[in-house]
Amino acid sequence: MSSSSTDLGNVTARLARSEKLDGWNRPPVIETEGDSELLELAMGPHHPSTHGVFRMDVVLDGERVIRLKPVFGYLHRNHEQLAQGQSYLASMPYTDRLDYFCSLSNNWAYALAVEKLVGQTVPERAEYLRVILAELTRIQNHASTIGFLLQEMGASGTPLMYAFRERELILDLFESLTGSRMMCNYMRFGGCRVDASEAWLNGARKVVAALPKFIDEFENFLMTNEILMARCQGIGVLKPELAVNAGISGPMLRASGVNYDIRKVDHYGIYDRFKFRVPLGDHGDIFDRYMVRMLEMRESISILEQALKELPGGPVMDPKAKIRNFRPKAGEAYGRIEAPKGELGFYLISDGSPNPYRYRVRPPSLINLTVLEDMCLGSNVADVVLIFGSVDIVLGEVDR
Repeated sequence: MSSSSTDLGNVTARLARSEKLDGWNRPPVIETEGDSELLELAMGPHHPSTHGVFRMDVVLDGERVIRLKPVFGYLHRNHEQLAQGQSYLASMPYTDRLDYFCSLSNNWAYALAVEKLVGQTVPERAEYLRVILAELTRIQNHASTIGFLLQEMGASGTPLMYAFRERELILDLFESLTGSRMMCNYMRFGGCRVDASEAWLNGARKVVAALPKFIDEFENFLMTNEILMARCQGIGVLKPELAVNAGISGPMLRASGVNYDIRKVDHYGIYDRFKFRVPLGDHGDIFDRYMVRMLEMRESISILEQALKELPGGPVMDPKAKIRNFRPKAGEAYGRIEAPKGELGFYLISDGSPNPYRYRVRPPSLINLTVLEDMCLGSNVADVVLIFGSVDIVLGEVDR
């Protein structure tokens, strides 16, 4: 690698010449020209920082990133094609496996799309349960994301274990309600599969009551950490114009200062009944993405407290909901929710048969990944891992 400082314009010209000679997909090769060298580095697909099987082909001048190409698809499972070959309900367990940190949110987005397609209503109690489970999912996702981010910064073990300690309590709740910690398969078209008992609700209230103390502790440990501020502030900046034009959503978009939260925009479910704020960043850097997630956890706690207090009685399934011989009339619908990672949507076309004619997923992990190169150009190679970690992706959702 070169140790000389380099004018990016000259580097780009040299890069163009090197591409003509060598192409892009290849093993790491050092390109020499004059007193400077370019290094192509393949990070992954089995790199400890890549959150699964994901590869970044990075071109470096010295330690500065001058080009980065995300390479993915290693986990492609034909998710959409499989869904078109089976009944609507049979696809529900497969949605668990998209973002496997957030199966309950995935269930809800798919159920919402099908309910829009057939005009299905959902009982009040089921709507509240969906909100409670979605916000618990958001908290465990954000806590884990922050833990992984610190892990990739070099704080090996401790922050992630703090996050996982609280996540385990939430997964215990999921398991006792749905029978599974991660592959929950809980939502149904027109409600939820089983009702929550009073003992489960008391357990949920106990977990929620302890969460503010956890977030205070987590934040106190991290907020004054000089290394965290030095490594995150001003690094991996995503401008709001680019974020909007690229279709970025979720905490990444809001960290860039764009006030857009589908819970507020669409008022899906019963979110218009709850008071909560939408935290926004000022600079769009890694630190803002970290802070937005920390603040969103506090807002989720507020929603949970309101939902658990106001939870009504009644059924959790619409008695008119049709489970067997489910054949929606010909038509199309798009249902979307504010998942922990951003906008998760399902687009369905029905031709009147038992299977969807077209089943399409709008995954936030994939869309948010498309600006990775923009955020990394000009950065030090050591920052690439942090910038990537601040995006918060799950490859099961990216590749599908």
